Amino acid sequence: MASTASSPHSPFSLDALFDNPLFAGGIGLASLGAAAAFARRGAIVVLGAVRRRLIVNVEIGKQDPAYPWILAWLSQPHENVGFIASRVTRVHNLSVTTATNSAGASVGGKMDAHFFLNPGYGQHIVKFGGAYIAVTREKHSTANMNTGEPHETVQLTTLWSNRHVFETVFGEAHKLAANASEGKTVVYSARGLEWKPLGDPRKKRPLDSVVLDEGIEENIVDDVKDFLFRQQWYVDRGIPYRRGYLLFGPPGSGKSSFIQALAGELDFSVAMINLSETGMTDDKLAFLLTKLPKRSFLLLEDADAAFVNRKQRDADGYSGASVTFSGLLNALDGVAAGEERIAFLTTNHIDRLDPALIRPGRVDMMIRIGEATKYQAARMWDRFYGDVDTDGRGRERFLQRLEDLGLAVENRGANGPTRLLSTAAIQGLFLFNKNDMEGAINSAGSLIPEKFDTETDRGCAVR
Repeated sequence: MASTASSPHSPFSLDALFDNPLFAGGIGLASLGAAAAFARRGAIVVLGAVRRRLIVNVEIGKQDPAYPWILAWLSQPHENVGFIASRVTRVHNLSVTTATNSAGASVGGKMDAHFFLNPGYGQHIVKFGGAYIAVTREKHSTANMNTGEPHETVQLTTLWSNRHVFETVFGEAHKLAANASEGKTVVYSARGLEWKPLGDPRKKRPLDSVVLDEGIEENIVDDVKDFLFRQQWYVDRGIPYRRGYLLFGPPGSGKSSFIQALAGELDFSVAMINLSETGMTDDKLAFLLTKLPKRSFLLLEDADAAFVNRKQRDADGYSGASVTFSGLLNALDGVAAGEERIAFLTTNHIDRLDPALIRPGRVDMMIRIGEATKYQAARMWDRFYGDVDTDGRGRERFLQRLEDLGLAVENRGANGPTRLLSTAAIQGLFLFNKNDMEGAINSAGSLIPEKFDTETDRGCAVR
C-alpha cells in the first residue's frame, strides 16, 4: 500500500502547505522573514566579532596634542608613506596647511610661504612600513562651547597583526613636532578654558641677551635650577612642589624678556595670563592653572590688577569681570591649586600688592628689576659695539656721558641716577645707531625724557 505522504494530494505535502490560505495569509512568510533576519543579524554579529579580532582603530580628537602632529606627519614626504587613495578609495579630498614667514616682508617686500597637503575630510588609505592604514578625518556637528570650533577626529585603522605600527607612527609624529620646535620657545595663551600656542614657536632668546643688574640673573637661575632638582625633597617633607617669583620694577626694565630667555635656557615653554584681561574670572583662572602645559613657566602679568577688583561673590556667584584678590590667592595656593609649578608674577606697581600675596608659598622670591645702572649700560655696550670698541675707550666715553647727564651713575649705590633710564631706552639708542658707535655717544642726550617747558609760553618740548 502506497504511503500517503508521497502523494501530491497529501495534506502534509509542501504543495498543500503553500496552498493553505492561512499560511499564504502571512504567518509562514513572516516566519521565513524572521528566520532570514535572524540569520542576517547573526552574520553581522559574527562579522563584527571577526572585525574586532582582525582590525584595530585609534581615534585622535582635535583637542588632543597629537592631532596636529598626525596631520603634520601625514603631510610630510616620506619614502615609507604614500597616499594610495586615488587607486583604492577614489578620494581626492585634501586640505592645505600654509606656513608663512613674514620676516622678509619688511626687508625685501617678499613673504615666504610653504604649503603642506593634509588628508581632507573623508576616508583615505596610506601605506607605511608595509602596513596599510585607513585614515578617516571627520568634522562633527557639535562644537567646542568655549571657542566655537567644530569637533574633529582622525581615526587610524589597520589590521590587528599590524597594530604595532601605531607606535612607530606616533613616535615619528612626535619627533617631527619636536624638531619643529627645537631651538624655539612655545608661548601659550588662554583661549576660553584651554591653552593654545600664541603664534608660531619663537626662537630661543640667549639668556645673556637680557642684561640685568649684577648678580640678579645668577640668583634667579640658580634658585630655579635648585628647585627643579629637589622634587623628592619637597615630597618627603610634605611641602607642595611649587615655586613663585615676583619681578617688579618700571616698564622696559626687562622683566618679561628675562622670563622668556630663562624658559629658553631651561627648555621650558611659557604659559601667559594677563590678569587685567576682561573675562578672566576667578573660576577660569583656577581651572587654567590646573591644566598648565607640561614643562612651562606660568607668567601672570600685571599682578596688581587683581587688587583693583576686591569684590566679593554675589548671591548668584558672580564676582565681576576680572580676577579678584581672593581668587588670585586661591589659585596660587588654595585647595585646588596644582603642583609641579613655577610661577612668575610681574608688576610695575609693587606698592599696590597686598602682603598676603607676597608671603612664602605664594611668592618665594621678590626681585626688583629697576632702572639701568652703569653695570648694565657697560654690558649692553659690549654686546653692540664690542667688536669695534676693542680697547674699551668708547665704552668709557659713553658711560661718562651718561654720568654727566645724570642718567646712570653707580650700581645700586646711594648716589643713584638723578633721572630714570630703562634698559629698553639704551637698547633703542643702540638700535638706532647700529653701525655708528660715535653716533650712540653723541646722541646719548636723547635718552633724557621730554618734559613740558613751563618757563615759556611757547609750549615746546625741551630736553
